[in-house]
Amino acid sequence: MNESPLEVLTLPTSPYPDQRPGTNGLRKKTHVFQSKKNYLHNCIQCIFSSIDLRDRQGSTVVVGGDGRYFNSTAIQVIVQMAAANGVGRVVIGQNGIMSTPAVSCVIRKIKAIGGIILTASHNPGGPDGDFGIKFNTANGGPAPEAVTNKIFQLSRTIEEFAICPELRVDLGTIGKQSFDLENKFKPFTVEIVDPVESYANSLRNIFDFAVLKELLSGDNHIQIRLDAMHGVTGPYVKKILCEELGSPANSAVNCVPQEDFGGCHPDPNLTYAADLIETMKSGQYDFGAAFDGDGDRNMILGKHGFFVNPSDSVAVIAANIFCIPYFQHTGGLRIIFKGGSRIIFRLSGTDSFGATVRLYIDSYEKDINKLFQDPQVALAELVTIALQLSHIHERTGRRGPTVIT
Repeated sequence: MNESPLEVLTLPTSPYPDQRPGTNGLRKKTHVFQSKKNYLHNCIQCIFSSIDLRDRQGSTVVVGGDGRYFNSTAIQVIVQMAAANGVGRVVIGQNGIMSTPAVSCVIRKIKAIGGIILTASHNPGGPDGDFGIKFNTANGGPAPEAVTNKIFQLSRTIEEFAICPELRVDLGTIGKQSFDLENKFKPFTVEIVDPVESYANSLRNIFDFAVLKELLSGDNHIQIRLDAMHGVTGPYVKKILCEELGSPANSAVNCVPQEDFGGCHPDPNLTYAADLIETMKSGQYDFGAAFDGDGDRNMILGKHGFFVNPSDSVAVIAANIFCIPYFQHTGGLRIIFKGGSRIIFRLSGTDSFGATVRLYIDSYEKDINKLFQDPQVALAELVTIALQLSHIHERTGRRGPTVIT
């Protein structure tokens, strides 16, 4: 806790015409954020101003980045401006590092008002590379178009920004730091957290770690090769896959985040992850993966360098969905018939009270003459089976569906 209250200043500025953020945030060359007067400050102020003052007073904001050049400098400015804009607490990954999925996870876990992610995804880093600022809302997802449009409109008319310039944060030490600000009754707090732990906890609730540990480190374990490309996923790969699940340390390469991604292009594809592809071609490894700079995209390879496209990855997950504990408790129930037809029951929590039971019925039909039948006629037999199996009328007291799609 500092001894005397820190001064909050309101400083004049002028708008820039090119600060329209997309779903992936505002991305520019790093020198634009560094050299253009208040360019960074304008962007951050417009993000905070897009949140109603009543909502941001005393709220919590999560901040993290992919470790690229200018990351730490920008975080200090964000913290100074968060304090001056009424935010009560900022949660930051140690050394400013936190993957995009982890930021989303932490936002939801601690019920933050949102999060600011410093990344330009797969774009190169360094003084001559790219830098970006992305805002995620309270649901953990990227700001929707209505919010990004509001931020852009604010950026076109901004005249001033609020900042507490004397506030400095130790990004390297895990724990809480408190600061007294003038005209503020409660201390402003900054909490430096392990960037991996919350995300790892989430994964433990989704996947069966005991089975995965046996797969990766048991007597007949498979050999994997993971390339973090000197991006943010390095600490996650080392801690979760190697330390916790027991995969050998040499399973993971390029796991130290670097400001310029080791001079490489952190884009997991057949061009920029060529080293991994060559290694996989040897047949030594059964599974390979590479990750982009901020950890929200990957490339998967099978033995001998066989490329698994993203659609196939989803298909593999879907085909084995009930091997994943998370989906065994989601309420995800399927009845599949030998002929290819299926009945699916799903509980939905979208109503303001009670619950919605969703019933999906698909019939596999090869006879072209029957393809244009009325669905209620074509699916009548399956509907009867579904009702008989579930006793849905007796359980709900309803005699028919509210909505038929």
